[in-house]
Amino acid sequence: ELLPPWLVITAGLTGIMLLCVSTKDVPVLPPRTKYGIVLDAGPSHTILFIYQWTTIKANKTGVIREWSSCPVQGPGVSNYSDSPQKVGNSLEPCLNWAQKEIPAEQHSQTPLYLGATASMRQLNLTHPILSDGLLAALTVALKSSPFDFQGAQILSKPEEEAFNWVAVNYVLENFFKYDWRGQLVPSGKGMAGVLSVGGTSTELTAKVEEENQAPEEGVRLQLYGQMHKVYTRHCPCHGTDQLRSRLLSVLIQ
Repeated sequence: ELLPPWLVITAGLTGIMLLCVSTKDVPVLPPRTKYGIVLDAGPSHTILFIYQWTTIKANKTGVIREWSSCPVQGPGVSNYSDSPQKVGNSLEPCLNWAQKEIPAEQHSQTPLYLGATASMRQLNLTHPILSDGLLAALTVALKSSPFDFQGAQILSKPEEEAFNWVAVNYVLENFFKYDWRGQLVPSGKGMAGVLSVGGTSTELTAKVEEENQAPEEGVRLQLYGQMHKVYTRHCPCHGTDQLRSRLLSVLIQ
């Protein structure tokens, strides 16, 4: 049966309107968009990441995307151990930038986290008083921002590698995927392992399939309706620095 002429004309006008309306005239963000800030404090530098998500969830877990990022000028936070009062000043430009990126009415509802990794772990082992002083200075600086400060902590190696594992499998859509209707559905794929090659060591992180094979030091993660037990195998002296030293030694010989 043919459609009435008036319905065809109306549908055509609607299509033309959608094509002609400029994207800047349509709100890009849905009204229930939320934000979160993570400061990744690595050995050589710190990066501030802004993440964005809506109230839509996949099996009780949020669906996020990276909104933007800001590299902090200067060295990593562990390099301020002799002058911890300066570490807050180094974060200030990126924190001010984040205030402009995130709507002002959402500042107080935006969680803010800082996770420090390798160099701070080393500092905490060799000079715990200096490490505590740096974390205290970071806490003071981040609490003074308008965001909802949730803590500054040194991540253990298993925690850091577990987060890397989550990020890789999230990007590969191994937890879930979008079907042709744009709805979230289980991906049906297995989980990828992650090989992280650092300067002094290499780590292999993977999901332990059998519960009775799970080492006690593994990390448990409840994500997208499933429990994942993730284990990291640490391989010291297999990083890029050691490989470079071995190569130079061979060349010299």
